[in-house]
Amino acid sequence: MSLRVEPLDDRHDRTAFECGVEPLDRYLRLQAIQDGRRRIASSFVLVGWGTTPLAYYTLAAGSIALAALPNSLSKRLPRYPLLSATLLGRLAVDQRHSGHGFGEQMLMDAFARALRSEIATYAIVVDATDEQTATFYRLHNFLPLTASGDRLFLPMAEIARLFA
Repeated sequence: MSLRVEPLDDRHDRTAFECGVEPLDRYLRLQAIQDGRRRIASSFVLVGWGTTPLAYYTLAAGSIALAALPNSLSKRLPRYPLLSATLLGRLAVDQRHSGHGFGEQMLMDAFARALRSEIATYAIVVDATDEQTATFYRLHNFLPLTASGDRLFLPMAEIARLFA
């Protein structure tokens, strides 16, 4: 099966998508198209031979407080109170297609899109909703941004090295 990641639009059949996390399923079915039209978040879907998403993720503009960064990083940055960031707001794989590496494929696609952007961004930020999600991001070198460890980040400089 030939897989491709493309921007979500009305031709994608989102009704059957089930990742096992109801808010993520509901977002794709009911909210993602509207958020795209309103330019709040951009959604991207992994599809194969049809139009049913196998996985999806969203990207949006965000920021990181300079004070939240580890001192080893913040001491080398300008003293702006906020740094631009790209928020990877949601990433989900349909449970019928889990175990095929689609989550990692979607993460790498998000990295590539953020790197290609002409708008500067310091890092990609994610909010881990549970320990399984946090573990996935930590395995991909994301660092904790909060003491609780539920908000993580990966500097774009690190992401660029992946594609060098």
